[in-house]
Amino acid sequence: MAYHSVSAIILAGGRGSRMGYRDKGLVEFDGRALVAHVLAAIAPRVDRIAINANRNTDAYAGLGHPVVEDRIAGYPGPLAGIAAGLAWCPTAHLLVIPCDTPGIEGYCVERLLSVLGEADIAVAHDGRRLQPLHALVRQRCRDSLDYFLETGGRRVDQWIQTLDWRQADCSDHPEMFININSPEMLHD
Repeated sequence: MAYHSVSAIILAGGRGSRMGYRDKGLVEFDGRALVAHVLAAIAPRVDRIAINANRNTDAYAGLGHPVVEDRIAGYPGPLAGIAAGLAWCPTAHLLVIPCDTPGIEGYCVERLLSVLGEADIAVAHDGRRLQPLHALVRQRCRDSLDYFLETGGRRVDQWIQTLDWRQADCSDHPEMFININSPEMLHD
């Protein structure tokens, strides 16, 4: 079931420092690129998808979705990717998902939608902590995020605290949020 008011941005714009500076989204895991796992999980649940990437953009474009780069130079972090996603987003809601969580399941989208109500953002919780890069953001938050970035803000959790936010309980499937952060994790 597609939600035609939801687009998605897959965050693949980082330096990959913990991965030996490899482009994490393109690193192979279980026979395909990490980003391909995420694409497969969320594509049936959203209307449109873009990939936030700052290098290897041709490789990402080859996956069949638009590629949007950070509008702030120097790899300022995932908030810049979310801001790029909101600038691109053609719908009322933007699903934010990092490229390095190959276990993500599509029903995470439904969980986020179910708690959003009239709030600005819904954020997944794995039973132990918030997962701020697994979120559903309203398009109306674009100006707030741009201002936060312009004034030097860089932490996702701090920006979320400036908004009216809700928590989506995903504690029954915490494995969805395991992110592949190092070469060793590719073989575990």
